[in-house]
Amino acid sequence: MKKLIIAVLMLGLASCGSKSDSEAKKAELASLKTELNTIQNRIEALEKELENAQDAKSIQSYKSLVTIKELKPESFNHFIEINGNVEAVNAAFISPEMSGQIKNIYVKEGEYVNEGKLLAKLNTSMIEKSMDEINTGLKLATTIFTKQKNLWDQNIGSEIDYLTAKNTKEALEDKLETIKAQLDLAFIKAPFDGIIDNVIQKEGELATPGMQMMELVSLAKLNINADMAESYLPSVHKGDKVELSFPSFPELDMVVPIHRIGNIINPNNRTVSIQLQINNKNGMLKPNGLALIRINDFSSDATLVVPSIIIKQDIKGSFLYVAEQANSLLISKKRYVKTGASFMDQTMIVEGLSVGEKVIIEGYNLISDGSEIKIN
Repeated sequence: MKKLIIAVLMLGLASCGSKSDSEAKKAELASLKTELNTIQNRIEALEKELENAQDAKSIQSYKSLVTIKELKPESFNHFIEINGNVEAVNAAFISPEMSGQIKNIYVKEGEYVNEGKLLAKLNTSMIEKSMDEINTGLKLATTIFTKQKNLWDQNIGSEIDYLTAKNTKEALEDKLETIKAQLDLAFIKAPFDGIIDNVIQKEGELATPGMQMMELVSLAKLNINADMAESYLPSVHKGDKVELSFPSFPELDMVVPIHRIGNIINPNNRTVSIQLQINNKNGMLKPNGLALIRINDFSSDATLVVPSIIIKQDIKGSFLYVAEQANSLLISKKRYVKTGASFMDQTMIVEGLSVGEKVIIEGYNLISDGSEIKIN
C-alpha cells in the first residue's frame, strides 16, 4: 500500500514538471494531498475493521471445554469401614494345677499336638512315696476288714470292731483316690488340638498354678473382633453378611455373617463390640493380625449419583453445574441440590436434579453460572 502512495506522488510530480505554471503545480499538489488523505483514512478504516473482526472471532471461539454425565438411575451402596483384630478361638497359656519342680518337658516350640497329649511332667517322688505308704496301710486294713467281716457274718465278735475295720479300709481307699488325683495333676496335658507356640519354663524350674509354663494356640478357627459406633446399631444386625479383608493378604477377601454383637456400649468411646468367626485354612492368618470389615448399612437400586468432588458449598448450600441449552448456545447453570449418603468418591442426590440432566463432571473449576461451554 505504501508503494502505491509513493508511485502516485511520483506520477503527480512528474506531471507537474511538464507544466510551467506554478499555480497549476500548486493545484495539482493540493489534489494529490487530498487523495493521499483519503487513501490513508481508508487504510486505517480497513485495518480497524479487520482488527475488530479478528477480536470477535477470538471471543466467539473461546468456550470452556467440559465433560458431562447424563443422569440416570443407578445402584448405590454405602459401607461402614472399621478395623478389626484377629484372635484365636482356642488359645491358652498352660500352667499346672499344683506346685512342683518340672521334671520333663515333652514338646518343643512349633510342634503340633493333639488334645490329651502329655506336654510336661512335674516331680512326683513325694506323691509316689505317700501312695506307697497308703497302699501298705490299705493292704493291712483290707485284711483286718475281711477277717472282721467273716466273723460278723458268723455272728461272732462285736459290731463296733466290724464297723471300725470297715471305716479304716474305706478311709484309706478314699485317701488313695485323692493321692491318685494329685498324681494326675502332675501330668500337664494339652486341653485342645493346637501348636506349641512358646515354651516359657525349662526343666528343673519350679512350676506353680497361674504361672505360664507354655503357650498353646489353635489356628483352625479365628474370631475377628472390632468396635463399631453405636449410631450404626439400628442398621446392623447379627447374621448380616459383611465383607472381610486383610491388609497383610490383599488377595484374601471373604464374605461372612456377623457372629455376635455386644450388649454393652463402651461409655468412653460410644462403641459396641462386634465379632465375626471364620475358618482359617492352612493357618495362613495369625492372631493379633489386622482386618478390615466393610458393613453395607444402606443400599439403593435406583438413585441419582454424582462424583463427590463436583459438589461445592456456598452460603446457600450445596451446588453443582449442569449443562443447559440457551437458544443456540450451550451454557453452564448453577444448580442447588440436596445430598444424601456418600461413599468413596460418589454422593447421592436427593433433591435438585432429575433423570436426563447433564451434570458437568470435568472443567467445573473453570466455569461460573452462565459460562458458555463446549462438551469434550
